[in-house]
Amino acid sequence: MLLLLDIGNTHTHLGLADARGVCRQTNLKTALWRSGDAGGPVLRFVRKARIEGVALCSVVPAVTSKAVAFARKELGLAALELTPKTIAGVGINYPQPKRIGPDRLANAVALRHHFGAPSVAVAFGTALAFDVVDRHGDYVGGIIAPGLAAMTDYLHDKTALLPRITIQETSSVIGKSTREAMLIGAVHGYRGLVRELISELKRELKCGRLPVVATGGYAELIAAKLPEITAVEPNLTLEGLRLVWQAHHASAK
Repeated sequence: MLLLLDIGNTHTHLGLADARGVCRQTNLKTALWRSGDAGGPVLRFVRKARIEGVALCSVVPAVTSKAVAFARKELGLAALELTPKTIAGVGINYPQPKRIGPDRLANAVALRHHFGAPSVAVAFGTALAFDVVDRHGDYVGGIIAPGLAAMTDYLHDKTALLPRITIQETSSVIGKSTREAMLIGAVHGYRGLVRELISELKRELKCGRLPVVATGGYAELIAAKLPEITAVEPNLTLEGLRLVWQAHHASAK
Protein backbone atom coordinates (compact mmCIF):
# COMPACT_ATOMS: atom_id res chain seq x y z
CA MET A 1 0.00 0.00 0.00
CA LEU A 2 1.01 3.60 -0.59
CA LEU A 3 0.54 6.46 1.83
CA LEU A 4 -0.32 9.66 -0.02
CA LEU A 5 -0.17 13.15 1.53
CA ASP A 6 -1.61 16.24 -0.13
CA ILE A 7 -0.60 19.00 2.28
CA GLY A 8 -2.61 22.19 1.93
CA ASN A 9 -2.71 25.38 3.96
CA THR A 10 -5.74 24.31 5.99
CA HIS A 11 -6.06 20.56 5.55
CA THR A 12 -3.83 17.62 4.75
CA HIS A 13 -5.62 15.06 2.60
CA LEU A 14 -4.45 11.53 3.38
CA GLY A 15 -4.89 8.57 1.08
CA LEU A 16 -4.12 4.88 1.03
CA ALA A 17 -3.71 3.39 -2.42
CA ASP A 18 -2.88 0.17 -4.17
CA ALA A 19 -1.94 -0.53 -7.79
CA ARG A 20 -5.49 0.16 -8.96
CA GLY A 21 -6.24 3.45 -7.22
CA VAL A 22 -7.01 5.26 -3.97
CA CYS A 23 -8.73 2.88 -1.52
CA ARG A 24 -9.30 5.09 1.49
CA GLN A 25 -9.15 8.83 2.22
CA THR A 26 -9.45 11.20 5.17
CA ASN A 27 -8.40 14.70 6.18
CA LEU A 28 -6.57 16.23 9.11
CA LYS A 29 -5.72 19.79 10.05
CA THR A 30 -2.38 20.86 8.62
CA ALA A 31 -1.76 22.75 11.88
CA LEU A 32 -1.23 19.35 13.53
CA TRP A 33 2.05 18.98 11.65
CA ARG A 34 3.24 22.30 13.04
CA SER A 35 2.35 21.34 16.61
CA GLY A 36 3.93 17.91 16.27
CA ASP A 37 0.60 16.11 16.75
CA ALA A 38 0.00 14.76 13.24
CA GLY A 39 1.81 11.45 13.71
CA GLY A 40 -0.90 9.81 15.82
CA PRO A 41 -3.81 10.53 13.45
CA VAL A 42 -1.75 9.44 10.44
CA LEU A 43 -0.80 6.15 12.06
CA ARG A 44 -4.42 5.54 13.12
CA PHE A 45 -5.46 6.15 9.50
CA VAL A 46 -2.85 3.68 8.26
CA ARG A 47 -3.88 1.10 10.90
CA LYS A 48 -2.33 -2.28 10.03
CA ALA A 49 -1.72 -1.59 6.36
CA ARG A 50 1.75 -2.51 5.13
CA ILE A 51 3.13 0.73 3.71
CA GLU A 52 5.59 0.26 0.86
CA GLY A 53 5.92 3.85 -0.25
CA VAL A 54 5.07 7.44 0.62
CA ALA A 55 4.38 10.22 -1.89
CA LEU A 56 3.50 13.79 -1.02
CA CYS A 57 2.84 17.20 -2.45
CA SER A 58 2.85 20.27 -0.24
CA VAL A 59 2.14 23.98 -0.55
CA VAL A 60 3.44 24.57 2.99
CA PRO A 61 7.27 24.33 2.92
CA ALA A 62 7.57 24.50 6.73
CA VAL A 63 5.40 21.40 7.01
CA THR A 64 6.99 19.45 4.15
CA SER A 65 10.12 18.68 6.15
CA LYS A 66 8.03 17.45 9.09
CA ALA A 67 6.07 15.05 6.87
CA VAL A 68 9.28 13.77 5.28
CA ALA A 69 10.81 13.25 8.73
CA PHE A 70 7.66 11.40 9.89
CA ALA A 71 7.88 8.99 6.96
CA ARG A 72 11.54 8.29 7.67
CA LYS A 73 11.20 7.89 11.44
CA GLU A 74 7.82 6.17 11.81
CA LEU A 75 7.62 4.18 8.57
CA GLY A 76 11.29 3.76 7.67
CA LEU A 77 10.65 5.15 4.17
CA ALA A 78 12.01 7.99 2.09
CA ALA A 79 9.06 10.05 0.91
CA LEU A 80 8.82 10.99 -2.75
CA GLU A 81 8.01 14.70 -2.97
CA LEU A 82 6.29 15.82 -6.15
CA THR A 83 8.14 18.72 -7.77
CA PRO A 84 8.78 19.81 -11.37
CA LYS A 85 11.93 17.66 -11.22
CA THR A 86 10.21 14.49 -9.99
CA ILE A 87 7.02 14.74 -12.05
CA ALA A 88 6.19 11.89 -14.43
CA GLY A 89 3.34 11.38 -16.87
CA VAL A 90 2.95 14.96 -18.06
CA GLY A 91 5.30 17.54 -19.54
CA ILE A 92 5.65 21.12 -18.34
CA ASN A 93 5.52 24.09 -20.72
CA TYR A 94 5.57 26.96 -18.25
CA PRO A 95 8.05 29.85 -17.76
CA GLN A 96 8.81 29.21 -14.08
CA PRO A 97 8.01 25.58 -13.20
CA LYS A 98 9.15 26.00 -9.60
CA ARG A 99 6.26 28.40 -9.01
CA ILE A 100 3.58 25.86 -9.93
CA GLY A 101 1.73 24.51 -6.89
CA PRO A 102 2.66 20.82 -6.61
CA ASP A 103 -0.97 19.89 -6.00
CA ARG A 104 -1.74 21.41 -9.40
CA LEU A 105 0.97 19.26 -10.97
CA ALA A 106 -0.55 16.18 -9.33
CA ASN A 107 -3.93 17.11 -10.79
CA ALA A 108 -2.36 17.46 -14.24
CA VAL A 109 -0.75 14.01 -14.02
CA ALA A 110 -4.04 12.31 -13.12
CA LEU A 111 -5.89 14.39 -15.71
CA ARG A 112 -3.52 13.43 -18.54
CA HIS A 113 -3.52 9.74 -17.58
CA HIS A 114 -7.27 9.25 -17.23
CA PHE A 115 -8.79 11.87 -19.53
CA GLY A 116 -6.21 12.48 -22.23
CA ALA A 117 -5.13 15.73 -23.83
CA PRO A 118 -6.23 18.44 -24.05
CA SER A 119 -8.11 18.45 -20.75
CA VAL A 120 -8.76 20.71 -17.77
CA ALA A 121 -8.98 20.18 -14.02
CA VAL A 122 -11.08 22.54 -11.91
CA ALA A 123 -10.30 22.45 -8.18
CA PHE A 124 -12.94 23.93 -5.91
CA GLY A 125 -10.94 24.71 -2.78
CA THR A 126 -9.93 27.82 -0.87
CA ALA A 127 -9.31 29.17 -4.37
CA LEU A 128 -10.91 28.15 -7.64
CA ALA A 129 -8.02 26.76 -9.71
CA PHE A 130 -8.14 25.67 -13.34
CA ASP A 131 -5.20 23.60 -14.60
CA VAL A 132 -4.73 23.02 -18.30
CA VAL A 133 -3.09 20.15 -20.16
CA ASP A 134 -2.69 21.00 -23.85
CA ARG A 135 -3.02 18.70 -26.86
CA HIS A 136 0.68 17.80 -26.57
CA GLY A 137 0.19 16.46 -23.05
CA ASP A 138 1.96 19.36 -21.34
CA TYR A 139 0.89 21.36 -18.31
CA VAL A 140 0.70 24.89 -19.71
CA GLY A 141 -0.80 26.97 -16.88
CA GLY A 142 -4.23 27.81 -15.61
CA ILE A 143 -6.60 30.25 -13.95
CA ILE A 144 -7.05 31.22 -10.30
CA ALA A 145 -10.15 32.93 -8.88
CA PRO A 146 -11.55 33.35 -5.36
CA GLY A 147 -13.01 30.21 -3.83
CA LEU A 148 -16.73 29.95 -3.23
CA ALA A 149 -16.49 30.08 0.56
CA ALA A 150 -13.95 32.91 0.37
CA MET A 151 -16.43 35.01 -1.60
CA THR A 152 -19.35 34.50 0.78
CA ASP A 153 -17.22 34.85 3.90
CA TYR A 154 -15.86 38.13 2.55
CA LEU A 155 -19.39 39.51 2.21
CA HIS A 156 -20.11 38.58 5.82
CA ASP A 157 -16.83 39.96 7.15
CA LYS A 158 -17.04 43.27 5.29
CA THR A 159 -20.71 44.13 5.85
CA ALA A 160 -22.83 44.73 8.92
CA LEU A 161 -26.01 42.94 7.84
CA LEU A 162 -25.03 40.07 5.56
CA PRO A 163 -24.89 36.72 7.43
CA ARG A 164 -22.37 33.92 7.14
CA ILE A 165 -24.05 31.22 5.05
CA THR A 166 -23.68 27.50 4.45
CA ILE A 167 -23.37 26.85 0.73
CA GLN A 168 -26.16 24.72 -0.73
CA GLU A 169 -28.35 24.37 -3.82
CA THR A 170 -31.17 26.84 -4.41
CA SER A 171 -34.44 26.22 -6.27
CA SER A 172 -35.05 29.78 -7.46
CA VAL A 173 -33.02 32.66 -8.85
CA ILE A 174 -35.06 35.28 -6.96
CA GLY A 175 -34.17 35.40 -3.29
CA LYS A 176 -36.97 35.98 -0.77
CA SER A 177 -34.51 36.62 2.06
CA THR A 178 -30.99 37.94 2.43
CA ARG A 179 -29.70 34.41 2.92
CA GLU A 180 -31.46 33.12 -0.22
CA ALA A 181 -30.21 36.08 -2.26
CA MET A 182 -26.63 35.37 -1.16
CA LEU A 183 -26.97 31.66 -1.98
CA ILE A 184 -28.26 32.45 -5.46
CA GLY A 185 -25.43 34.86 -6.11
CA ALA A 186 -22.92 32.31 -4.85
CA VAL A 187 -24.14 29.08 -6.43
CA HIS A 188 -25.77 30.24 -9.68
CA GLY A 189 -23.30 33.06 -10.13
CA TYR A 190 -20.37 30.73 -9.55
CA ARG A 191 -21.66 28.35 -12.20
CA GLY A 192 -21.77 31.28 -14.60
CA LEU A 193 -18.15 32.12 -13.78
CA VAL A 194 -17.02 28.53 -14.32
CA ARG A 195 -19.06 28.15 -17.53
CA GLU A 196 -17.58 31.29 -19.08
CA LEU A 197 -14.02 30.31 -18.22
CA ILE A 198 -14.51 26.85 -19.73
CA SER A 199 -15.89 28.48 -22.88
CA GLU A 200 -12.85 30.74 -23.15
CA LEU A 201 -10.49 27.78 -22.62
CA LYS A 202 -12.19 25.82 -25.43
CA ARG A 203 -11.74 28.84 -27.69
CA GLU A 204 -8.06 29.27 -26.84
CA LEU A 205 -7.27 25.55 -27.06
CA LYS A 206 -9.21 25.38 -30.36
CA CYS A 207 -11.20 22.31 -29.40
CA GLY A 208 -14.94 21.67 -29.46
CA ARG A 209 -14.72 18.80 -27.01
CA LEU A 210 -12.79 19.41 -23.81
CA PRO A 211 -12.84 17.02 -20.84
CA VAL A 212 -13.29 19.13 -17.69
CA VAL A 213 -12.76 17.31 -14.39
CA ALA A 214 -13.86 18.83 -11.10
CA THR A 215 -12.34 18.10 -7.71
CA GLY A 216 -12.40 19.69 -4.26
CA GLY A 217 -15.02 20.51 -1.66
CA TYR A 218 -17.74 22.11 -3.79
CA ALA A 219 -17.11 20.11 -6.96
CA GLU A 220 -20.25 17.95 -6.78
CA LEU A 221 -22.52 20.88 -5.92
CA ILE A 222 -21.37 23.11 -8.77
CA ALA A 223 -21.04 20.29 -11.31
CA ALA A 224 -24.58 19.03 -10.63
CA LYS A 225 -26.13 21.62 -12.97
CA LEU A 226 -23.13 22.41 -15.11
CA PRO A 227 -22.98 20.04 -18.10
CA GLU A 228 -19.68 21.57 -19.20
CA ILE A 229 -18.07 19.56 -16.37
CA THR A 230 -17.64 16.01 -17.63
CA ALA A 231 -16.54 14.24 -14.44
CA VAL A 232 -16.13 14.75 -10.70
CA GLU A 233 -13.08 13.08 -9.14
CA PRO A 234 -12.73 13.84 -5.40
CA ASN A 235 -9.33 12.10 -5.19
CA LEU A 236 -7.77 13.60 -8.33
CA THR A 237 -4.72 15.02 -6.53
CA LEU A 238 -4.06 11.83 -4.57
CA GLU A 239 -4.43 9.80 -7.76
CA GLY A 240 -1.81 11.99 -9.40
CA LEU A 241 0.57 11.31 -6.52
CA ARG A 242 -0.09 7.58 -6.85
CA LEU A 243 0.71 7.64 -10.57
CA VAL A 244 3.95 9.57 -10.04
CA TRP A 245 5.07 7.12 -7.35
CA GLN A 246 4.26 4.19 -9.64
CA ALA A 247 6.30 5.70 -12.46
CA HIS A 248 9.33 6.20 -10.21
CA HIS A 249 8.97 2.72 -8.72
CA ALA A 250 8.78 1.16 -12.20
CA SER A 251 11.84 3.07 -13.43
CA ALA A 252 13.85 1.98 -10.37
CA LYS A 253 13.38 -1.73 -11.12
